[in-house]
Formats: sequence, structure tokens, C-alpha cells
Amino acid sequence: MSSCPQTPSLGLCLTRGPPTRPSLCTGGQQTRRTTRAWSARPWSARRKQISRSTYRKSGSERLSELPKWHRWSVWNWTRTYMCLHRSGPGISSYASNPAQAGESLQGCLEEALALIPEAQQRKTPLFLGATAGMRLLSQKNSSQARDIFAAVTQVLGKSPLDFWGAELLAGQDEGALGWITINYVLGMLVKYSFSGEWIQPLEGTLVGALDMGGASTQITFVPGGPILDKSTQTTFRLYGSEHSVYTHSYLCFGRDQMLSRLLAQLVQSSSGPLVRHPCYHSGYWATLSPAALYESPCVHTAAPAELAGSLTVEGTGNPGACISAIRGLFNFSSCQGRGHCAFNGVYQPPVRGPFYAFSNFYYTFRFLNLTSKQPLATVNATIWEFCQRPWKQVEASSPGQDRWLRDYCTSGLYILTLLLEGYGFSEETWPGIEFRKQAGGTEMGWTLGYMLNLTSMIPAEVPARWRAQSYGIWAAGVVFAVLTLAVTLGAVAGQLLWPQG
Repeated sequence: MSSCPQTPSLGLCLTRGPPTRPSLCTGGQQTRRTTRAWSARPWSARRKQISRSTYRKSGSERLSELPKWHRWSVWNWTRTYMCLHRSGPGISSYASNPAQAGESLQGCLEEALALIPEAQQRKTPLFLGATAGMRLLSQKNSSQARDIFAAVTQVLGKSPLDFWGAELLAGQDEGALGWITINYVLGMLVKYSFSGEWIQPLEGTLVGALDMGGASTQITFVPGGPILDKSTQTTFRLYGSEHSVYTHSYLCFGRDQMLSRLLAQLVQSSSGPLVRHPCYHSGYWATLSPAALYESPCVHTAAPAELAGSLTVEGTGNPGACISAIRGLFNFSSCQGRGHCAFNGVYQPPVRGPFYAFSNFYYTFRFLNLTSKQPLATVNATIWEFCQRPWKQVEASSPGQDRWLRDYCTSGLYILTLLLEGYGFSEETWPGIEFRKQAGGTEMGWTLGYMLNLTSMIPAEVPARWRAQSYGIWAAGVVFAVLTLAVTLGAVAGQLLWPQG
């Protein structure tokens, strides 16, 4: 069993070697991962030698990826496959029919099995971690959440892979694991010098993580000073270095839930069944049922009595009014007079260092062609200009776009409000943000960090023996290169000095 320190965290437990049973540290004590998991069979003893692993990400995002990772050394895992099988949205959407949640995983599971040699399948761990979408469902109806976990566990537990169970991740874990993923694939956690020594990274060079799913958004980074609110601190010991990161997850501030909350807010301020939406393009209109809008636990108001029937939404294309409406989703007044506070009364130290913004941050800015590190003024002007385009022009310039076409204006202005007024980025710190989908050839997110945690593949210390062997290999390589160069130069000199004829 993995051992935990007196003041444990997910990250500290990550470094304790291959566990016989998966475990994590929360709330000052060690907690088995089965605490919030439903498994088709008891946990089995885990093998120290793991050649491949598969994982599944779920929750608020679509269940579309089942990558296979191949370990080519103790230091590096690389993705060799991504499932492109599209069979529905996140598992939380199957609350009324949990069996379909398990069936939605079958396509990607079969594709992965076709690529993993049959002899290796029993040695291949399979994980399922659920995030904000399932956290919301657990709040709304814990019985439905349990039924979904039971359904997906039944399907995955019957596979020939070594299924480790399904669990619901806390928001803080989601942010911290995303931070590990980015810095791991970028090689920022430890570097090997030309002299054959391991170099520990400078704290200011580590990359912060900005993640936005459908139901929540996370910010994680290494601040420039002590973290005063210890509930927002996660500590890791990786490759011989201890990292204390600030991380916080805002439930209901993901893209999908933000859109629902914003529309509900506009409905409440309207006097009838016609709602004028300043974030939708002028000329856009749609009719919808208000019942679905008020089903989310993130919408805390009841539907007006006069809205028993349908609701008509008309776009006005007013980015100024849109920003004002978006600001109504935040409680900025709770931070007035308080230092180091973001919004909703949440403590946050000043942002520091470079950041990668991924998931819905990236997808929104990619559509708006703003992923090339444009200045803040250019970003702001581009989004405003896009929001003021008539709906017919937007449709004509983006044929075949998905159902999110009407929402890119809202999402773009929301991201600016969140980053600038919420997290406290400024014109000076804006150039440090990169909107990326991948880092080091790997798609960013919490899933790789989750797999590394469960398999304990990032050591707490640099193995001395491995270091010595690496230095010997390095020294032999240098000697070989020098001798090869000397022989080559000697041959060239001989040709030039040899008497002709």
C-alpha cells in the first residue's frame, strides 16, 4: 500500500511507487480510490511492470478519446493511438438511461482492443475518471450517478483489459493533474544537462494550466510566494523536487453551464416569452423549451410561471451589453477590499509565469483565429467585430459548422472576462498565455496525469543507479563522437596532403 505523509495531497501520494491497490490522499488521510468508485470486481494486485495502459476521460466532455500509451522508458509515455469513434456526449447525459452510458464506450474499447496484442491485454490497465459533468449529476441525483457508474463498470469490467475501476475526480484533482500533464510532456519537471547531471527546473519556468470543460473551469500554477489558503494548495514531489501549486476549480463556470446560466439570467430579466440576447448575432432567433434550461443544478432560479410554453430568443449582436450580462454571472463584489482574491470570494495569488489554455479555451479561440499569440488589443477587437456580424453573414462564412456557431461570440467574451477580470491577467501578462490543443505532441488535459498517478510512473527521486548508467552512456557517447571526428578529419587531411600522381 502506498504510504502518505502527515499532511498528504494527491500529488505527494503520486510519488510513492507502484501501489498494490490504487490510492490517493485527501483530507488529511489516505483514502482508497474505491471510496468513490464502483468496480465490477475487487481490486487485484497490480503488476510493477506495465507495458501499456488505456484511459477514458468522461464527465462534461464528449467520450471520444481512448488513447493508448506506450512506455518507452521510465521517464516518458507517448500516445500512439486516439479513438475517433463518436458515439454520444458525456456519460452524465445518460441519466435517464444509464445502460446507454456503458454502451457508448463500447466502440472505442473495441478499437483499442484491436491494437493491443492479445498477450498484453491482461497486463494493460484501463481507467475511467469522471469530472464536472458527473459531479453535477451527483449533486442533482446521486442515485442516477451510481447507476451510470455501475453501467460503465459493467461494460469495462467485462473487457479482457485490467480494469482498475471508475471514479469521480474532485475539481482540485482535475486541475492539478492537468498541470502535471503539461509540464511532464514538455519535459519541464526535470532536465538532463550536457554534463550528465539532472537539473531541477526553476519555479518561474513551469507552465500554468488553464482548463475549461463543459461544466467547470480550472486554474493551476506555481505562484511567486507562499499560498496563504492551504485548501487551494497541492504539493508534489517529482524527480527529487517539491512543487507547491495553487489550483482551484470553479463548478458551473464551464462553457455549457455558463451558457445556460446566462440564458436563464436573461429570461429572468425579460417581461415575457421573448428574450433579446445581446450575445447572439443580430438576425438570429430560435424557439426552445424553458424546462431543460432549469434542470441544471447550476441554475438556481425557478422558471417564471408565464413561461409554461415555448420561449423565443432573438439575437441583438451587442457585445457591450453582452459583457455586462456576462459580468452578472460573477460575484466580483465579494472580493472588494480583499487582496489576492479572484471572484466569488475565492482566494488566488497573482498569476505568474507562462500558461497553456486548452480544451474550450483553445476551441473557441481556434474558431476565431486567435491562437497565434495576438496582442490583447487585437484579440478584443477581433471578438467584438465578430459579435457585430449579422447572423446570415456568420452562417455564410462558416458553412457546415457545428451547433456551437451561435455561441462563439458569447464564449469569446466570456473567456476575456474570466481571464482579465476574474483571474487577473493584464496587458502585461497576456503574452504569457498560449492557446494550445497539444503540448509535446500530446493532447492536453487531466487524463495523462491521472494515468501517471494511478501507475506511479513519475518517481519522487531520481534513481541514482539510473543516473550513473546514463552518465556512463553519455561519456561513452562523447568519446565515440570525438574519436569519430578525429578519424574523419585525419582522412580528409590525408587526402589533401597526399602527393598527386
